[in-house]
Formats: sequence, structure tokens, C-alpha cells
Amino acid sequence: MPKDSQTGPISALFGVVKPSGPTSMSLVNDVKKLVANSPVFVEEEKLAKKTGKSGRKGKYGRDAVKIGQGGTLDPLADGVLVVGVGKGTKKLSEFLDCVKEYRTTCLLGCETDTYDSEGKQVRTAPWQHVTREQVENALEQFRGEIEQIPPIFSALKMDGMPLYDYARKGIPLPRPIEKRKVTVHSLELIEWKASDHSFRWPEKKFTKEEQEAMEKALKSVDDTVSIKDELEADSSASQVPTAFVLRMKVSGGTYVRCIVHDLAHALGSAGHVVTLTRSRQGRFALEPTEEGDRACVPWEVFEKALKDQGEPDADGRKEWEREVLAKLEVVS
Repeated sequence: MPKDSQTGPISALFGVVKPSGPTSMSLVNDVKKLVANSPVFVEEEKLAKKTGKSGRKGKYGRDAVKIGQGGTLDPLADGVLVVGVGKGTKKLSEFLDCVKEYRTTCLLGCETDTYDSEGKQVRTAPWQHVTREQVENALEQFRGEIEQIPPIFSALKMDGMPLYDYARKGIPLPRPIEKRKVTVHSLELIEWKASDHSFRWPEKKFTKEEQEAMEKALKSVDDTVSIKDELEADSSASQVPTAFVLRMKVSGGTYVRCIVHDLAHALGSAGHVVTLTRSRQGRFALEPTEEGDRACVPWEVFEKALKDQGEPDADGRKEWEREVLAKLEVVS
């Protein structure tokens, strides 16, 4: 455990186990409420100035220490979120480009605008023909160095306008969306759920007008694009679509949702992400297995402390501080 009492406030990096649901930024802001009031990370002088005789916060407030994260996870996603405190924030950029590992569940038969279950149904397609063997064979084309096209429903801009505006308004794209080269170091099917699961397609659907607008935007650069349902209405209402789980190790900048989306297309179907877990970000991992790996702090530790930090131990440390000190990496 770092001897913070001897060296003064610590600058550090540590991993947080993000739950599915909240945004990454909201979690970082919550962690900051604790960190900015902790002598482990903030000088005693600043802590004293934060709270005067009146008990009200002074000018330092939550600005008493810098804090940031090294790579956002979508609200749907859970898993490793690397947090930097103090000088640790200057090290966060290395986690944007580092190797990451993910587990993701793909649900076939339906494509969404966000490529995940948070979005609306864009189109439906047959899935009953897809077998485990077909999926395993199709994975090969997504290994190694590949090119990905970001989703049109993204905040990436083209000529100053977000791509999603082209899709929503039916404005033809002035040129194809720029492809991105990424590296998929490993990709494997680890679980075939078939129809034995509780996942379902999103209830919200694109209207015919929305489908036509998206098709118009894309046809300007690819005249083979067709945005329409390939299933008859209610033809598969009673059937549970196939789902399976993938595990992958990828370079920074890889769109996991794109791999699922493009794989489903390669299988002659449609698909989207229903679960996404980042199991590793650089040396921070949910299950440390390699030399130098660091475990992450469960979100429940911070959640509990935000309600009640409890009494300090003999060394003056709160429970959440002990948990973080046991897992952090000091940055000098």
C-alpha cells in the first residue's frame, strides 16, 4: 500500500468497475466528490481552506484536485474505466490507444441506429438460418488489421455537420464516411445462447419516413444501400432471435458495435449489441492474469461511500480510501 502519509497527497491511476446504465462522466464526477475531500489525494491546507468556520465550502471546492478518465464507455457498457487523479490525468492519453479486451453479446435479426439496444429498430432481417459454425467461420474476416466505417448515427462531423443530421434529415452525404484502420488481435465465439436468453429487440422503431431519410443520405455514396425490413410484420413475433457472445482483444479506436453490425451483415442477417463489457484496458483488468496487471475497484465501494463514508480506521483511512489505495498505481 502506498505510504501517502510520508509522501503527501498522491497522484494516481486506478480502475473503476463501471456498471451498465450511468454515463462515464457522471461516475467520474461522483468519484471526484470523494477524492476532492480526501487527504489521500488533497493537501491538508487545501482541505482546511475548503471548509471554513461557517462549515461552508471555500473557493477550492471540487477543484482541489484534477480528475479525469482514460476512455469513455457508453452508458450501456460496463467494465474497466481508468481514472486519473492529479498528475495521473497526464497519463490518461496512453489508455486511449492501448490494447483493450471486450466481451459482447450480439442479438441477431434487428439492426438499430446506434448499433446497440439503446437505439431504435432501423430494419429487421432473417436470422433463423445462422448457425454457430457459420459465425465461427465468418469471424476470420474480422481478425487482424481491418477497416471500419463508423455508424452514420454518430457525432462525427462531415463538413461541419454531425453525421446523424445527414441521416435524420435525409441530406445526401457529400462523400463516403472515412474508414478507420484498426487491429483485432483476437476474436472468438465463447458462448452460443441460441434462443435461450431474455434479450429482445428494442420496442422503438424507425418510421418509414426515417428509413427513407437514412437511405437517401447513404445512397449518395453507395447506391446498393437498402434500408427496409426483410421480415414480414409479425412473421417472427413469437420466435426468440438468436444471440451469442464474442470475446475480443482490439487496438484503441476499435468500434466493437461495428464488428457486431458488420458480422451480422456478413451472415446475411442484421444484428446489434445487447451487452458490452470492457474486461481490460491496458494493465487494468477485471480479472488480473498477467504480471503487472492491476485489479479494479468495484463501483459499489464508491456508491456506499457517497451515502456514508463511515468511521476512519486507526490510520485515519475510510473504507473506500483503503480499497482504492490497495489497487491504485502511484504517479510521481
